[in-house]
Amino acid sequence: MVTIPEMLSRNARMYPDDCALIELKPSLNYRREMSWRQMDEEANRVANALIEMGVKRSDRVIMWMMNSIDWLIVYFGILRSGAWVVPLNFRFTAGDFLYCTEISGARYMIIGEEFIERVDTVKKQFSGVEGILAFGERMPGYMAAYQSWINRRPTSCPRVDISRDEACSLYFTSGTTGTPKPILLTHDNLRCAAVTEYAHHRQEKSDNFVLIPPLYHTGSKMHWFGSLITGGRATLLGEVNPHNILETVHRERGTIVWLLVPWAHDILVALEDGRIKKEDYDLSCWRLMHIGAQPVPPSLIKRWMAAFPGMQYDTNYGLSEASGPGCVHLGVENVHKVGAIGKAGFNWETKIVAENGEALGTGKIGELLVRGEGVMKEYYKNPEKTAEALRDGWLHTGDMANMDEDGFIFLVDRKKDVIITGGENIFPVEVEDAIHNLDSVNDVAVIGIPDQRLGEIAVAIVDRKPGASVSEDEIIDYCRNNLARHKVPRKVFFDRVPRNPTGKIEKPGLRERYKSLDGAG
Repeated sequence: MVTIPEMLSRNARMYPDDCALIELKPSLNYRREMSWRQMDEEANRVANALIEMGVKRSDRVIMWMMNSIDWLIVYFGILRSGAWVVPLNFRFTAGDFLYCTEISGARYMIIGEEFIERVDTVKKQFSGVEGILAFGERMPGYMAAYQSWINRRPTSCPRVDISRDEACSLYFTSGTTGTPKPILLTHDNLRCAAVTEYAHHRQEKSDNFVLIPPLYHTGSKMHWFGSLITGGRATLLGEVNPHNILETVHRERGTIVWLLVPWAHDILVALEDGRIKKEDYDLSCWRLMHIGAQPVPPSLIKRWMAAFPGMQYDTNYGLSEASGPGCVHLGVENVHKVGAIGKAGFNWETKIVAENGEALGTGKIGELLVRGEGVMKEYYKNPEKTAEALRDGWLHTGDMANMDEDGFIFLVDRKKDVIITGGENIFPVEVEDAIHNLDSVNDVAVIGIPDQRLGEIAVAIVDRKPGASVSEDEIIDYCRNNLARHKVPRKVFFDRVPRNPTGKIEKPGLRERYKSLDGAG
Protein backbone atom coordinates (compact mmCIF):
# COMPACT_ATOMS: atom_id res chain seq x y z
CA MET A 1 0.00 0.00 0.00
CA VAL A 2 1.23 3.51 -0.79
CA THR A 3 2.80 5.92 1.69
CA ILE A 4 1.45 9.37 2.54
CA PRO A 5 3.83 11.15 0.10
CA GLU A 6 2.80 8.71 -2.62
CA MET A 7 -0.86 9.58 -2.01
CA LEU A 8 0.00 13.19 -2.80
CA SER A 9 1.76 12.14 -6.04
CA ARG A 10 -1.24 10.03 -7.03
CA ASN A 11 -3.64 12.94 -6.51
CA ALA A 12 -1.38 15.16 -8.64
CA ARG A 13 -1.59 12.59 -11.46
CA MET A 14 -5.31 11.92 -11.18
CA TYR A 15 -6.62 15.40 -10.30
CA PRO A 16 -3.82 17.80 -11.37
CA ASP A 17 -5.92 20.95 -11.70
CA ASP A 18 -8.45 20.24 -8.95
CA CYS A 19 -8.27 22.31 -5.79
CA ALA A 20 -6.31 20.62 -3.00
CA LEU A 21 -6.01 23.37 -0.40
CA ILE A 22 -7.57 26.72 0.42
CA GLU A 23 -6.14 29.05 3.06
CA LEU A 24 -8.23 31.79 4.67
CA LYS A 25 -7.39 34.74 6.92
CA PRO A 26 -10.72 36.57 7.14
CA SER A 27 -9.51 39.74 8.90
CA LEU A 28 -7.02 40.32 6.07
CA ASN A 29 -9.50 39.35 3.36
CA TYR A 30 -6.87 36.78 2.37
CA ARG A 31 -7.66 33.69 0.33
CA ARG A 32 -5.08 31.42 -1.27
CA GLU A 33 -5.84 28.34 -3.35
CA MET A 34 -3.57 25.55 -4.58
CA SER A 35 -4.12 22.58 -6.90
CA TRP A 36 -2.90 19.05 -6.29
CA ARG A 37 -0.24 19.44 -9.00
CA GLN A 38 1.03 22.69 -7.50
CA MET A 39 1.16 21.17 -4.02
CA ASP A 40 3.02 18.14 -5.32
CA GLU A 41 5.54 20.28 -7.21
CA GLU A 42 6.14 22.60 -4.25
CA ALA A 43 6.71 19.62 -1.95
CA ASN A 44 9.26 18.34 -4.49
CA ARG A 45 11.02 21.71 -4.43
CA VAL A 46 11.32 21.49 -0.64
CA ALA A 47 12.67 17.95 -0.82
CA ASN A 48 15.20 18.84 -3.51
CA ALA A 49 16.29 21.95 -1.59
CA LEU A 50 16.87 19.94 1.58
CA ILE A 51 18.86 17.29 -0.28
CA GLU A 52 20.99 20.01 -1.87
CA MET A 53 21.59 21.50 1.59
CA GLY A 54 23.01 18.15 2.66
CA VAL A 55 20.00 16.46 4.25
CA LYS A 56 20.39 12.69 4.26
CA ARG A 57 18.09 9.80 5.00
CA SER A 58 16.90 9.78 8.64
CA ASP A 59 18.28 13.26 9.35
CA ARG A 60 15.91 15.20 11.60
CA VAL A 61 14.41 18.39 10.18
CA ILE A 62 12.54 20.66 12.60
CA MET A 63 9.60 22.62 11.27
CA TRP A 64 8.21 25.37 13.50
CA MET A 65 5.42 27.15 11.67
CA MET A 66 1.89 28.43 12.01
CA ASN A 67 -0.97 26.74 10.15
CA SER A 68 -0.83 27.45 6.43
CA ILE A 69 -0.66 25.78 3.04
CA ASP A 70 3.11 26.14 3.34
CA TRP A 71 3.03 24.07 6.55
CA LEU A 72 1.67 21.08 4.65
CA ILE A 73 4.01 21.62 1.70
CA VAL A 74 7.03 21.63 4.02
CA TYR A 75 5.74 18.56 5.88
CA PHE A 76 5.44 16.50 2.69
CA GLY A 77 8.70 17.87 1.33
CA ILE A 78 10.63 16.72 4.39
CA LEU A 79 9.07 13.26 4.19
CA ARG A 80 10.00 13.03 0.50
CA SER A 81 13.62 13.87 1.22
CA GLY A 82 13.88 10.71 3.34
CA ALA A 83 14.41 12.77 6.49
CA TRP A 84 12.35 12.70 9.66
CA VAL A 85 9.93 15.58 10.02
CA VAL A 86 9.89 17.13 13.50
CA PRO A 87 6.84 19.44 13.86
CA LEU A 88 6.91 21.74 16.88
CA ASN A 89 4.07 23.22 18.88
CA PHE A 90 3.73 26.93 18.04
CA ARG A 91 3.17 27.60 21.75
CA PHE A 92 6.61 26.29 22.67
CA THR A 93 8.97 28.71 24.38
CA ALA A 94 12.56 29.22 23.25
CA GLY A 95 13.54 26.83 26.04
CA ASP A 96 11.16 24.15 24.75
CA PHE A 97 12.61 24.63 21.27
CA LEU A 98 16.15 24.23 22.56
CA TYR A 99 15.22 21.03 24.37
CA CYS A 100 13.56 19.56 21.26
CA THR A 101 16.55 20.51 19.12
CA GLU A 102 18.96 18.77 21.46
CA ILE A 103 16.89 15.60 21.95
CA SER A 104 16.08 15.18 18.26
CA GLY A 105 19.62 15.91 17.12
CA ALA A 106 18.18 18.06 14.33
CA ARG A 107 20.70 19.29 11.77
CA TYR A 108 18.28 21.37 9.71
CA MET A 109 15.25 23.57 10.37
CA ILE A 110 12.47 25.36 8.52
CA ILE A 111 10.82 28.07 10.61
CA GLY A 112 8.09 30.64 10.22
CA GLU A 113 8.93 34.30 10.65
CA GLU A 114 6.96 34.33 13.93
CA PHE A 115 9.62 32.10 15.49
CA ILE A 116 12.81 33.77 14.24
CA GLU A 117 13.28 35.80 17.42
CA ARG A 118 12.70 32.79 19.69
CA VAL A 119 15.25 30.74 17.77
CA ASP A 120 17.74 33.60 17.74
CA THR A 121 17.63 34.02 21.54
CA VAL A 122 18.99 30.50 22.06
CA LYS A 123 21.08 30.17 18.91
CA LYS A 124 24.38 30.11 20.82
CA GLN A 125 23.12 27.24 22.97
CA PHE A 126 22.45 24.65 20.28
CA SER A 127 25.12 22.95 18.23
CA GLY A 128 25.20 20.70 15.20
CA VAL A 129 22.60 22.64 13.22
CA GLU A 130 23.91 23.09 9.68
CA GLY A 131 21.11 24.97 7.96
CA ILE A 132 18.01 27.02 8.77
CA LEU A 133 15.47 28.18 6.20
CA ALA A 134 13.18 30.95 7.46
CA PHE A 135 10.05 32.54 6.05
CA GLY A 136 9.87 36.33 5.90
CA GLU A 137 12.12 39.09 4.65
CA ARG A 138 14.22 39.96 7.72
CA MET A 139 16.30 37.34 9.50
CA PRO A 140 19.76 36.87 11.03
CA GLY A 141 22.61 36.22 8.61
CA TYR A 142 22.98 32.56 9.60
CA MET A 143 19.47 31.85 8.27
CA ALA A 144 18.56 31.55 4.56
CA ALA A 145 15.38 32.96 3.02
CA TYR A 146 13.00 30.06 2.45
CA GLN A 147 11.26 31.34 -0.66
CA SER A 148 14.32 32.36 -2.65
CA TRP A 149 16.08 29.10 -1.74
CA ILE A 150 13.08 26.90 -2.65
CA ASN A 151 12.14 28.70 -5.87
CA ARG A 152 15.43 27.76 -7.53
CA ARG A 153 14.91 24.02 -7.02
CA PRO A 154 13.40 21.54 -9.53
CA THR A 155 9.81 20.36 -9.28
CA SER A 156 10.66 16.75 -10.13
CA CYS A 157 10.29 14.14 -7.40
CA PRO A 158 13.67 13.21 -5.87
CA ARG A 159 14.75 9.61 -6.21
CA VAL A 160 14.62 8.54 -2.59
CA ASP A 161 13.39 5.02 -1.99
CA ILE A 162 11.20 4.97 1.11
CA SER A 163 10.12 1.79 2.84
CA ARG A 164 6.84 1.68 4.68
CA ASP A 165 8.30 0.42 7.94
CA GLU A 166 11.02 3.04 8.33
CA ALA A 167 10.76 5.92 10.78
CA CYS A 168 9.71 9.26 9.32
CA SER A 169 8.37 11.64 11.97
CA LEU A 170 9.16 12.71 15.49
CA TYR A 171 6.29 14.29 17.40
CA PHE A 172 6.95 15.96 20.73
CA THR A 173 4.30 15.54 23.37
CA SER A 174 4.83 16.33 27.05
CA GLY A 175 5.56 13.57 29.52
CA THR A 176 4.48 13.46 33.15
CA THR A 177 7.54 15.48 34.08
CA GLY A 178 6.31 18.30 31.83
CA THR A 179 9.23 18.14 29.41
CA PRO A 180 8.26 17.42 25.78
CA LYS A 181 8.48 13.68 25.07
CA PRO A 182 9.52 12.51 21.57
CA ILE A 183 7.31 9.94 19.84
CA LEU A 184 8.74 8.22 16.77
CA LEU A 185 6.28 7.26 14.02
CA THR A 186 6.81 5.32 10.79
CA HIS A 187 5.41 5.67 7.28
CA ASP A 188 3.16 2.71 8.08
CA ASN A 189 1.85 4.57 11.15
CA LEU A 190 0.87 7.56 9.00
CA ARG A 191 -0.73 5.33 6.39
CA CYS A 192 -2.69 3.55 9.12
CA ALA A 193 -4.04 6.92 10.32
CA ALA A 194 -5.24 7.73 6.79
CA VAL A 195 -6.92 4.35 6.25
CA THR A 196 -8.55 4.39 9.68
CA GLU A 197 -9.95 7.88 9.14
CA TYR A 198 -11.30 7.02 5.70
CA ALA A 199 -12.93 3.84 7.05
CA HIS A 200 -14.65 5.84 9.79
CA HIS A 201 -15.93 8.84 7.83
CA ARG A 202 -15.96 7.74 4.18
CA GLN A 203 -14.66 10.96 2.69
CA GLU A 204 -15.57 11.56 -0.93
CA LYS A 205 -13.90 13.52 -3.70
CA SER A 206 -16.60 16.18 -3.33
CA ASP A 207 -15.93 16.73 0.38
CA ASN A 208 -14.29 19.89 1.71
CA PHE A 209 -12.61 19.31 5.07
CA VAL A 210 -12.46 22.55 7.08
CA LEU A 211 -9.12 22.25 8.87
CA ILE A 212 -8.85 24.43 11.99
CA PRO A 213 -6.77 22.89 14.84
CA PRO A 214 -2.98 23.21 14.90
CA LEU A 215 -1.26 21.08 12.27
CA TYR A 216 1.65 20.21 14.59
CA HIS A 217 -0.89 18.11 16.52
CA THR A 218 -1.46 14.56 15.29
CA GLY A 219 -5.22 15.12 15.57
CA SER A 220 -6.58 17.30 12.79
CA LYS A 221 -3.89 16.52 10.23
CA MET A 222 -4.43 12.76 10.58
CA HIS A 223 -8.17 13.30 10.17
CA TRP A 224 -7.46 15.17 6.94
CA PHE A 225 -5.43 12.20 5.71
CA GLY A 226 -8.79 10.53 5.00
CA SER A 227 -9.47 13.27 2.45
CA LEU A 228 -5.95 12.82 1.08
CA ILE A 229 -6.92 9.27 0.12
CA THR A 230 -9.86 10.47 -1.98
CA GLY A 231 -8.42 13.72 -3.34
CA GLY A 232 -11.00 15.85 -1.56
CA ARG A 233 -10.08 19.45 -0.88
CA ALA A 234 -9.42 21.08 2.50
CA THR A 235 -9.83 24.63 3.76
CA LEU A 236 -7.41 25.95 6.38
CA LEU A 237 -9.08 28.58 8.54
CA GLY A 238 -6.56 30.72 10.35
CA GLU A 239 -8.79 32.85 12.59
CA VAL A 240 -11.20 30.96 14.78
CA ASN A 241 -14.47 32.41 16.02
CA PRO A 242 -18.11 31.33 15.57
CA HIS A 243 -18.79 33.67 12.65
CA ASN A 244 -15.64 32.69 10.76
CA ILE A 245 -16.34 28.98 11.14
CA LEU A 246 -19.92 29.25 9.89
CA GLU A 247 -18.97 31.74 7.18
CA THR A 248 -16.24 29.38 5.94
CA VAL A 249 -18.67 26.48 5.74
CA HIS A 250 -21.14 28.78 3.95
CA ARG A 251 -18.75 30.32 1.39
CA GLU A 252 -16.41 27.39 0.75
CA ARG A 253 -19.15 24.74 1.00
CA GLY A 254 -17.47 22.90 3.83
CA THR A 255 -18.80 19.41 4.45
CA ILE A 256 -16.67 18.14 7.36
CA VAL A 257 -15.49 20.19 10.34
CA TRP A 258 -13.41 18.82 13.19
CA LEU A 259 -13.83 21.00 16.27
CA LEU A 260 -12.34 21.30 19.70
CA VAL A 261 -14.76 21.52 22.60
CA PRO A 262 -14.26 25.29 23.18
CA TRP A 263 -15.09 26.12 19.56
CA ALA A 264 -18.27 24.05 19.58
CA HIS A 265 -19.19 25.69 22.88
CA ASP A 266 -18.58 29.18 21.46
CA ILE A 267 -20.75 28.51 18.43
CA LEU A 268 -23.64 27.35 20.60
CA VAL A 269 -23.34 30.31 22.98
CA ALA A 270 -23.21 32.76 20.05
CA LEU A 271 -26.34 31.19 18.57
CA GLU A 272 -28.13 31.14 21.91
CA ASP A 273 -27.42 34.79 22.75
CA GLY A 274 -28.22 35.97 19.22
CA ARG A 275 -24.74 37.22 18.22
CA ILE A 276 -24.95 34.99 15.16
CA LYS A 277 -28.02 33.59 13.43
CA LYS A 278 -28.16 30.28 11.55
CA GLU A 279 -30.37 31.78 8.88
CA ASP A 280 -27.54 34.10 7.84
CA TYR A 281 -25.58 31.10 6.55
CA ASP A 282 -26.33 28.27 4.15
CA LEU A 283 -25.07 25.30 6.15
CA SER A 284 -26.90 22.63 4.16
CA CYS A 285 -23.53 21.33 2.87
CA TRP A 286 -22.20 20.58 6.39
CA ARG A 287 -22.72 16.85 6.82
CA LEU A 288 -20.37 15.92 9.69
CA MET A 289 -19.10 17.57 12.86
CA HIS A 290 -16.66 15.49 14.81
CA ILE A 291 -14.83 16.40 17.94
CA GLY A 292 -12.03 15.15 20.13
CA ALA A 293 -8.61 15.84 21.70
CA GLN A 294 -10.16 16.00 25.18
CA PRO A 295 -13.16 14.67 27.13
CA VAL A 296 -16.38 15.79 25.46
CA PRO A 297 -19.27 16.79 27.78
CA PRO A 298 -22.41 14.88 26.73
CA SER A 299 -24.50 17.98 27.50
CA LEU A 300 -22.56 19.90 24.84
CA ILE A 301 -23.35 17.33 22.16
CA LYS A 302 -27.03 17.22 23.10
CA ARG A 303 -27.17 21.00 22.69
CA TRP A 304 -25.32 20.70 19.37
CA MET A 305 -27.73 18.11 17.99
CA ALA A 306 -30.66 20.29 19.03
CA ALA A 307 -29.12 23.29 17.27
CA PHE A 308 -28.10 21.32 14.14
CA PRO A 309 -30.67 18.56 13.72
CA GLY A 310 -29.82 16.05 11.02
CA MET A 311 -26.08 16.76 11.06
CA GLN A 312 -23.89 13.73 11.64
CA TYR A 313 -21.87 13.70 14.85
CA ASP A 314 -18.86 11.58 15.77
CA THR A 315 -16.03 11.46 18.26
CA ASN A 316 -12.71 9.65 18.30
CA TYR A 317 -10.28 8.78 21.03
CA GLY A 318 -6.61 8.81 20.22
CA LEU A 319 -3.15 9.78 21.30
CA SER A 320 0.09 10.65 19.57
CA GLU A 321 1.52 7.26 20.53
CA ALA A 322 -1.23 5.73 18.37
CA SER A 323 -0.64 8.06 15.39
CA GLY A 324 -3.41 10.40 16.44
CA PRO A 325 -7.17 9.81 16.51
CA GLY A 326 -9.16 6.73 15.70
CA CYS A 327 -7.93 3.80 17.78
CA VAL A 328 -11.30 4.09 19.55
CA HIS A 329 -14.25 5.41 17.56
CA LEU A 330 -17.88 6.15 18.43
CA GLY A 331 -19.38 6.11 14.93
CA VAL A 332 -22.03 8.37 13.44
CA GLU A 333 -24.61 5.61 13.90
CA ASN A 334 -24.11 5.56 17.67
CA VAL A 335 -25.26 9.00 18.82
CA HIS A 336 -27.45 7.21 21.36
CA LYS A 337 -24.17 6.41 23.14
CA VAL A 338 -23.01 10.02 23.53
CA GLY A 339 -20.66 10.08 26.49
CA ALA A 340 -18.78 6.97 25.36
CA ILE A 341 -15.59 7.23 23.34
CA GLY A 342 -16.77 4.23 21.34
CA LYS A 343 -15.38 0.84 20.36
CA ALA A 344 -12.11 -0.30 18.80
CA GLY A 345 -11.47 1.66 15.60
CA PHE A 346 -11.00 0.17 12.15
CA ASN A 347 -8.13 -2.37 12.27
CA TRP A 348 -7.61 -1.69 16.00
CA GLU A 349 -8.03 -3.84 19.10
CA THR A 350 -8.79 -2.69 22.63
CA LYS A 351 -8.94 -4.16 26.09
CA ILE A 352 -9.25 -2.91 29.66
CA VAL A 353 -6.92 -4.46 32.21
CA ALA A 354 -6.25 -4.50 35.92
CA GLU A 355 -2.87 -3.60 37.43
CA ASN A 356 -1.75 -7.22 37.05
CA GLY A 357 -2.60 -7.22 33.35
CA GLU A 358 -5.76 -9.32 33.70
CA ALA A 359 -8.49 -8.40 31.21
CA LEU A 360 -11.55 -6.94 32.93
CA GLY A 361 -15.18 -7.50 32.11
CA THR A 362 -18.19 -5.23 31.81
CA GLY A 363 -18.35 -2.34 34.26
CA LYS A 364 -14.89 -2.90 35.75
CA ILE A 365 -12.50 0.07 35.78
CA GLY A 366 -8.97 -0.51 34.52
CA GLU A 367 -6.35 0.83 32.15
CA LEU A 368 -7.24 1.11 28.47
CA LEU A 369 -4.86 -0.72 26.11
CA VAL A 370 -4.90 -0.50 22.30
CA ARG A 371 -3.16 -2.48 19.55
CA GLY A 372 -2.87 -1.81 15.83
CA GLU A 373 -0.65 -0.68 12.96
CA GLY A 374 -0.78 2.91 14.23
CA VAL A 375 1.12 2.17 17.45
CA MET A 376 4.34 4.20 17.56
CA LYS A 377 7.76 2.71 16.96
CA GLU A 378 9.10 4.01 20.27
CA TYR A 379 9.68 6.89 22.61
CA TYR A 380 12.81 8.20 20.93
CA LYS A 381 15.98 7.73 22.99
CA ASN A 382 13.95 6.48 25.93
CA PRO A 383 13.97 2.66 26.05
CA GLU A 384 12.69 2.58 29.63
CA LYS A 385 9.55 4.57 28.82
CA THR A 386 9.10 2.55 25.62
CA ALA A 387 9.23 -0.71 27.58
CA GLU A 388 6.64 0.64 30.02
CA ALA A 389 4.25 1.71 27.27
CA LEU A 390 4.66 -1.13 24.75
CA ARG A 391 4.17 -4.65 26.03
CA ASP A 392 3.40 -7.63 23.80
CA GLY A 393 2.29 -5.29 21.04
CA TRP A 394 -0.18 -3.45 23.27
CA LEU A 395 0.07 0.27 23.93
CA HIS A 396 -0.70 1.15 27.55
CA THR A 397 -2.54 4.47 27.27
CA GLY A 398 -2.43 5.48 30.93
CA ASP A 399 -6.15 6.25 30.74
CA MET A 400 -8.65 4.55 33.04
CA ALA A 401 -11.86 3.31 31.46
CA ASN A 402 -14.69 0.82 31.68
CA MET A 403 -16.96 -0.89 29.19
CA ASP A 404 -20.74 -1.18 29.18
CA GLU A 405 -22.79 -4.24 28.30
CA ASP A 406 -22.84 -3.22 24.62
CA GLY A 407 -19.06 -3.02 24.38
CA PHE A 408 -18.80 0.78 24.38
CA ILE A 409 -15.85 2.25 26.25
CA PHE A 410 -16.18 5.15 28.70
CA LEU A 411 -13.21 7.09 30.06
CA VAL A 412 -13.28 7.36 33.83
CA ASP A 413 -10.05 9.08 34.83
CA ARG A 414 -6.44 9.42 33.75
CA LYS A 415 -3.55 7.70 35.40
CA LYS A 416 -1.44 10.68 34.55
CA ASP A 417 -2.31 14.03 36.05
CA VAL A 418 -2.53 15.68 32.66
CA ILE A 419 -4.93 18.62 32.45
CA ILE A 420 -6.50 19.04 29.01
CA THR A 421 -7.58 22.61 28.35
CA GLY A 422 -8.97 23.47 24.93
CA GLY A 423 -7.31 20.37 23.46
CA GLU A 424 -3.85 21.27 24.81
CA ASN A 425 -2.08 19.30 27.51
CA ILE A 426 -0.88 20.90 30.74
CA PHE A 427 1.32 18.82 32.99
CA PRO A 428 1.08 20.00 36.61
CA VAL A 429 4.67 19.18 37.53
CA GLU A 430 6.00 21.73 35.03
CA VAL A 431 3.78 24.48 36.43
CA GLU A 432 4.50 23.44 40.00
CA ASP A 433 8.24 23.55 39.33
CA ALA A 434 7.92 27.10 37.95
CA ILE A 435 5.95 28.36 40.95
CA HIS A 436 8.37 26.64 43.33
CA ASN A 437 11.04 29.02 42.03
CA LEU A 438 9.38 31.89 43.90
CA ASP A 439 11.09 32.44 47.23
CA SER A 440 7.81 33.12 49.01
CA VAL A 441 6.30 29.74 48.09
CA ASN A 442 6.53 26.85 50.52
CA ASP A 443 4.59 24.27 48.56
CA VAL A 444 2.31 24.13 45.53
CA ALA A 445 -0.10 21.79 43.78
CA VAL A 446 -1.64 22.31 40.35
CA ILE A 447 -4.90 20.59 39.45
CA GLY A 448 -7.56 20.79 36.78
CA ILE A 449 -11.09 21.89 37.51
CA PRO A 450 -14.10 21.65 35.16
CA ASP A 451 -14.74 24.53 32.75
CA GLN A 452 -17.76 24.72 30.49
CA ARG A 453 -15.86 26.15 27.53
CA LEU A 454 -12.36 24.65 27.76
CA GLY A 455 -13.21 21.33 29.38
CA GLU A 456 -10.70 21.91 32.16
CA ILE A 457 -8.58 24.77 33.41
CA ALA A 458 -5.51 24.74 35.63
CA VAL A 459 -5.55 26.25 39.11
CA ALA A 460 -2.77 26.38 41.67
CA ILE A 461 -3.01 25.75 45.39
CA VAL A 462 -0.13 27.59 47.02
CA ASP A 463 1.16 27.28 50.55
CA ARG A 464 3.09 30.48 51.36
CA LYS A 465 6.11 30.53 53.60
CA PRO A 466 5.38 32.00 57.05
CA GLY A 467 5.34 35.77 56.85
CA ALA A 468 5.46 35.83 53.05
CA SER A 469 3.06 38.10 51.21
CA VAL A 470 3.20 36.91 47.59
CA SER A 471 -0.09 37.67 45.84
CA GLU A 472 -2.16 35.84 43.26
CA ASP A 473 -1.29 38.45 40.61
CA GLU A 474 2.44 38.09 41.30
CA ILE A 475 2.29 34.31 40.89
CA ILE A 476 0.26 34.51 37.67
CA ASP A 477 2.54 37.21 36.25
CA TYR A 478 5.56 35.07 37.04
CA CYS A 479 4.00 32.12 35.23
CA ARG A 480 3.16 34.28 32.22
CA ASN A 481 6.82 35.23 31.94
CA ASN A 482 8.12 31.68 32.31
CA LEU A 483 5.57 29.33 30.78
CA ALA A 484 3.70 28.93 27.52
CA ARG A 485 0.46 30.90 27.65
CA HIS A 486 -1.92 27.94 27.90
CA LYS A 487 -0.05 26.59 30.95
CA VAL A 488 -0.62 29.66 33.14
CA PRO A 489 -3.02 28.90 36.05
CA ARG A 490 -6.34 30.72 35.82
CA LYS A 491 -6.65 31.03 39.59
CA VAL A 492 -4.49 30.74 42.70
CA PHE A 493 -5.86 29.52 46.03
CA PHE A 494 -3.78 29.97 49.18
CA ASP A 495 -4.01 26.89 51.34
CA ARG A 496 -2.02 24.00 52.78
CA VAL A 497 -0.95 21.39 50.23
CA PRO A 498 -1.86 17.92 51.57
CA ARG A 499 0.69 15.15 51.05
CA ASN A 500 0.52 11.47 51.94
CA PRO A 501 3.18 9.67 54.02
CA THR A 502 5.31 8.99 50.94
CA GLY A 503 5.33 12.68 50.03
CA LYS A 504 2.89 12.52 47.15
CA ILE A 505 0.33 15.30 46.83
CA GLU A 506 -3.18 14.08 47.57
CA LYS A 507 -4.74 15.54 44.45
CA PRO A 508 -8.08 13.68 44.49
CA GLY A 509 -8.97 15.49 47.70
CA LEU A 510 -7.89 18.83 46.23
CA ARG A 511 -10.02 18.27 43.12
CA GLU A 512 -13.02 17.53 45.31
CA ARG A 513 -12.43 20.63 47.42
CA TYR A 514 -11.75 23.03 44.55
CA LYS A 515 -14.46 22.22 42.05
CA SER A 516 -14.88 25.75 40.81
CA LEU A 517 -13.07 29.06 40.57
CA ASP A 518 -14.64 30.33 43.76
CA GLY A 519 -13.08 27.40 45.63
CA ALA A 520 -16.44 26.05 46.77
CA GLY A 521 -16.65 22.27 47.02
